[in-house]
Amino acid sequence: MPSETVNPSGQIQPADSVGIVTPQSARFDRPLELACGRTLREYTLVYETYGELNADKSNAVLICHALSGHHHAAGRHSPGDKRPGWWDNYIGPGKPIDTDKFFVVSLNNLGGCHGSTGPSSINPDTGKPWGRDFPILRVRDWVHSQARLADLLGIEQWAAVIGGSLGGMQAMRWALEYPDRLRHCVVIASALKLSAQNIAFNETARQAITSDPDFCDGHYLEREKLPRSGLAVARMIGHITYLSDDGLGRKFGRELRSGTFEQGVEEEVEFQVQSYLRYQGDTFSGSFDPNTYILMTRALDYFDLAREYDHDPVAAFSHARCRFLLLSFTSDWRFAPQRSREIVDALIRANQPVSYAEIESPMGHDAFLLPSERYRRVFFAYMNGVAAETAPEVN
Repeated sequence: MPSETVNPSGQIQPADSVGIVTPQSARFDRPLELACGRTLREYTLVYETYGELNADKSNAVLICHALSGHHHAAGRHSPGDKRPGWWDNYIGPGKPIDTDKFFVVSLNNLGGCHGSTGPSSINPDTGKPWGRDFPILRVRDWVHSQARLADLLGIEQWAAVIGGSLGGMQAMRWALEYPDRLRHCVVIASALKLSAQNIAFNETARQAITSDPDFCDGHYLEREKLPRSGLAVARMIGHITYLSDDGLGRKFGRELRSGTFEQGVEEEVEFQVQSYLRYQGDTFSGSFDPNTYILMTRALDYFDLAREYDHDPVAAFSHARCRFLLLSFTSDWRFAPQRSREIVDALIRANQPVSYAEIESPMGHDAFLLPSERYRRVFFAYMNGVAAETAPEVN
C-alpha cells in the first residue's frame, strides 16, 4: 500500500497522488480550419497539468481522452472531492505516467462539455448556444487544436502521446500529422477504424438521444430542456459494451435488488445489474451534454487512419517517426485484441519500432481505466524507458 500525506486542509491523501489540481483555460483567436470545411474563428481549451516541465522541455506527455473523458485525468479539484481524475490509477508519483519524471498535459477536447468550446458554448454569431449547429469534428481536428496548445506551452516535441480507445486514435493521428513532434506513441485498446458492429452501437445510442421529446432537434438549451432520458439510455447501451460478460457475471450474476420469484407472489423483480445500469445512465445524463455525445460518437465512426492512404495502413504508418507501444485486453470485445494486432502488423510491415502486450483481464474495454498489476507493470516498464531519454533537471 502507498504511504499517505496530509494536505493543508487536513485531508489524508495517498503519497502517489498528484494532489489538488486546478484546471486552466487557453483561448485561441487564430481561426481553426476543420476537416468538414467549416472554420472556428475562436475557441477555448480547458486543460490540467501535473508534474514539472524540465529545462529543455523534453519530458512532456500528452494524454488524449476517450469518448466520455475530459481534462481531469488525475488528482482532485478540492479536498472534498469524492473521486479523483479518470486515470488516477496510472498518473502520479511512482505510477506508470510518473509525475516525478514527466510533465503531463491533459485537456478537454474541442467539442467537449467540460469547459472547452463545444455545442453547449455560445455561438458568437447568434448569441445562443451552438447546439446541433456546432461543426462536425474529426479526430484530426482535435490533434490540430492540441498542437496549438503545445505551441502555447512551448512544447516542440512530446516525449509521448498516450490515449486509450478514442484517445488511442488521436495518438496514432499525431504520429502521422506531426511525425517530428512526438518520440513515443502509446495506443491502448484502440483500432485503425471502427467495425460495423461498433458503428451500429453508436447509432443506436444516438437514436436514443434524438428520439427523446426533449431533444428539440438539438436546441434543447434554448428551450431550457434536456433529453436526460435519451442520454441515460445511450449511456446504458454504451456502458454494456464497455464491460464483458464474465465481468458482469462476477459483479452481479443474477442477484436481485428487489422482488421475489416465489410462486403466488405478484411482485416486479429488479436485478442488481438493472439498478446498476440505471444509476450509470442517470449519473451520466446529469453531467454530460447530449450534443457532445453525438459529436464524439460520430468522430469515432468517421475515423479511418488509412483512408487517405488508399486504405493501406502500412502506407499510412510509413510517415511515422516515433516508437509505438500497443496494449489490448483479452475480454475487450468492443476493441478486441485483434484490432490492436492489426495495428501492430501494419507497423511491423512499415518497419516501425513497436512493442505489444495483450493483457489478461475480465473487465472488458473498461480494463484500460482500472487497476491491473500486469497492465501496470508493462505500462510502467515502457514509460520508465521513455523517462530515461529525458533530461533530469526541471525548471
